[in-house]
Amino acid sequence: MEQQENQLDRERFCCSICLDPLKDPVTTGCGHSYCLSCINTHWDKEEERGSYSCPQCGQTFTPRPVLGKSTMLADSLEELKKTGLQAAPADHCYAGPEDVACDVCTGRKLKAHKSCLVCLASYCEKYLQRHLQSPPLKKHKLVEPSEKLQENICSRHDKVMKMFCRTDQQCICHLCSVGEHKYHDTVSAAAERTERQRELGLRRQTIQQRLQDREKDVKLLPQEEEAVNGSADKTVEDSEKIFTELSRLLEERSSDVKQQIRSQQETEVSRVRELQERLEQEITELKRKDHELKQLADTEGHNQFLHNYPSLSLSESTHSSSIRIRPLRYFEDVTAAVSQVRGRLQDILSEAETEILQIVSQVDVLLRQPEPETRPDFLKYSMKITLDPNTANKHLLLSEGNRKVTRMSKTLTHSDHPDRFTVRRQVLSRESLTGRCYWEVEVKVGVIGPVSVAVAYKNIRRAGYSHKCRFGFNDKSWIFICYGNIYVFYYNSIKTPVSGPWSSRVGVYLDHSAGVLSFYSVSDTMTLLHRVQTTFTQPLYA
Repeated sequence: MEQQENQLDRERFCCSICLDPLKDPVTTGCGHSYCLSCINTHWDKEEERGSYSCPQCGQTFTPRPVLGKSTMLADSLEELKKTGLQAAPADHCYAGPEDVACDVCTGRKLKAHKSCLVCLASYCEKYLQRHLQSPPLKKHKLVEPSEKLQENICSRHDKVMKMFCRTDQQCICHLCSVGEHKYHDTVSAAAERTERQRELGLRRQTIQQRLQDREKDVKLLPQEEEAVNGSADKTVEDSEKIFTELSRLLEERSSDVKQQIRSQQETEVSRVRELQERLEQEITELKRKDHELKQLADTEGHNQFLHNYPSLSLSESTHSSSIRIRPLRYFEDVTAAVSQVRGRLQDILSEAETEILQIVSQVDVLLRQPEPETRPDFLKYSMKITLDPNTANKHLLLSEGNRKVTRMSKTLTHSDHPDRFTVRRQVLSRESLTGRCYWEVEVKVGVIGPVSVAVAYKNIRRAGYSHKCRFGFNDKSWIFICYGNIYVFYYNSIKTPVSGPWSSRVGVYLDHSAGVLSFYSVSDTMTLLHRVQTTFTQPLYA
């Protein structure tokens, strides 16, 4: 309590200008007291104005008052000094190098408590009372202490910049607004601040929403990681079971074939042995007949010879004598058939492996990347397409490593194959397309007739002339037809005319998992011609 009273005494008997205990105290007509030298110095600065104000309440005096020493106040100060009145505020109240100092304090300056944007000055807590108590000053805008108040002054007119030029995006004073910025879009700085404050609020809302979304994502990612690990482990387990089952089926088929071969082997060996036994019996019989005929031939009497001859007739043999031995070749057709099965399985497994690996590589649990915009961006997803000779119609000639196709008027000597398009002049790629893929089709200048670029499911029908075989006229294929600078897109027999610049190169971009298929005119820039948004249920083929 005593400490608080001492503090009140200090504040009551300190000069509000120098903040030190009053020296030669004088009192103005408004009742405020100052050091004689401090108030005279303050009024000396107002000499040119012709009126003199009280630093605390702002009351003005004309003419300049003649001040005399306040004896009663001086005596009271002497008494207070004897009871321990301290002269200076605590050190922490003074402004340091990093603080904003009061612009009114003389001598050692106190820390500023507020800055006035109208007066363009900073005030300590004591001098701030003038703004808080005087009605005209209460309207002034007070902000946290700032050393950059001069930035609010127009360097050209030395006026406070209360306007904002939207044309030049800068703060100006009212003289600027009627001068060089006269015909510009100008508003008050307060109005611009309000508008930008609103925009700032909207931006903060967006950022806060994104922040909430990201924080939610971060919380979900451990679950996502657990789900990825669980899914991968289960898929590995299921895949091993499937391949084990396939291996078991192959072993069973191998056992069945082996058993069938051995069974047939026994049958054929039994037949050989049976034939051998019958042939040996026939040999014995032939030897006996030959011996009898020899005896008949050696008979001396003519009558006896003629009498015995009819009983020696020879029966015909039921066995062929054209037996050919073919070492190791009896079951060679079986070996060839098994080899053919092996080749087909290898093709299936190779193709399936490519598809599976592509699907695995496209597993993406994170945020999707934006679609490419420039050609270098598209080329990051570039895929080398080779055409499958087994699918090419007999009027299509493949060349340059099966990467070029030419339409021929004559029928080519392609072998028959179940994958071949028998009527439609079409061909599919070897590679299945999943994930993100990009490729370009270059059209030879001067080519006669339209050029069609398509993607299709592998199970599109191949034989016949019906729409089920024709790209773009069923639900298994999508086709983009180029005829000069005229473009048409077809899906499921629905025609969509497309406009765009001509180019000898057509770019095709596929994002399989996102269901995006886009066709571009490729030149110095990428011009989107047509974009499809759908759901792909199978790997695609170019």
